[in-house]
Amino acid sequence: MSQLTSRRAFLSARMFREDSSIARPPGSTMVDFLEHCTKCGDCATACPEAVIAFDQDGFPVFQPGDNPCTFCGDCAKACPTGALQIENLARWPWRAELREDSCLSMNGVSCRVCQDNCEQNAIRFRLQLGGRAAPSLDVDTCNGCGSCVALCPVDAIALERQPIPQTEAIQ
Repeated sequence: MSQLTSRRAFLSARMFREDSSIARPPGSTMVDFLEHCTKCGDCATACPEAVIAFDQDGFPVFQPGDNPCTFCGDCAKACPTGALQIENLARWPWRAELREDSCLSMNGVSCRVCQDNCEQNAIRFRLQLGGRAAPSLDVDTCNGCGSCVALCPVDAIALERQPIPQTEAIQ
């Protein structure tokens, strides 16, 4: 890192490591996203699914809405700084995580909105005694599009960062 870059990072408060619990737009890297992102908003403007919002500091975040992310790459193509890169789309580390204690189905209410809207068929329900059905997630099938997160009426699903195998880790 050059001395100029180091000063710029310090003065812009970007010298701190990225918070790994924040889902940045697809195509981002944990290593240098904050260093490269200028908060221009081009990624959000280009996103046809409108899944990119902004955090309190003005940086883009992945925020699933009515439409799932299709990983089309329009956000990365629109990024003028390289903070988002097309080749990183395939290594999207976020996957759904079910919180069974909050799930309506586990509490006796008939709800399958997550399963009905999962284009990957990663969410299934297993019938249980007492008329309940337990949600089950196939993490290997889930692509982290966020559709289930946005549609769950009780926030029983969240996106969680999964470890990327070392052979695929973003450098």
